[in-house]
Amino acid sequence: MPTLIAPELAVDAASLIADIEAYLAEQAPKTAHPLVTKTTAQLIAEALAPPAHGPETAPELTAPSRRWRIIPDWALALTPARRLHGAGRPITVTQHLELTALVLQQYGWHRGGLRSRGGARCILGAQAVLYRLGYGDEATALAAGEAMQNVLRRRGIDQAYHAWNDQPGRTQGEALQLIREATTG
Repeated sequence: MPTLIAPELAVDAASLIADIEAYLAEQAPKTAHPLVTKTTAQLIAEALAPPAHGPETAPELTAPSRRWRIIPDWALALTPARRLHGAGRPITVTQHLELTALVLQQYGWHRGGLRSRGGARCILGAQAVLYRLGYGDEATALAAGEAMQNVLRRRGIDQAYHAWNDQPGRTQGEALQLIREATTG
């Protein structure tokens, strides 16, 4: 079956997917016991390996190119991650929220719609990017939305979080703060 994504777009998709995978790999020890995810041979090899020299550094985040940001969102479902994970790679609500912030930081933040002509996303649009790439499922995205809604309720705001995002005067910093507050409950 011929690919429908231009090669340069696939490179940008690979970059975003690599950043998400690096984040999820970093989170793995926090979400599962390491003995559950490693074979006996891996544990033995790890125990016999010489100590690492220096701390590992997190991958540098780079924004997707303009061409990648402006392709239709439905095309995200054609990426290798979505094909690999099928209905979606399971992630926690906290991971979904943190990855939503990552998408806003890489694509840019927008208010007044799911996305701008240049590819910037609102909070809901960033959640859609994750879902279409195959990270999490609808239940995870809804639970993350409820967590953000709870933060707004504690602030005395009854407006839906996606409508709150679109209010005149709202800033990217405020949107990211809402997401970060929702990760802590």
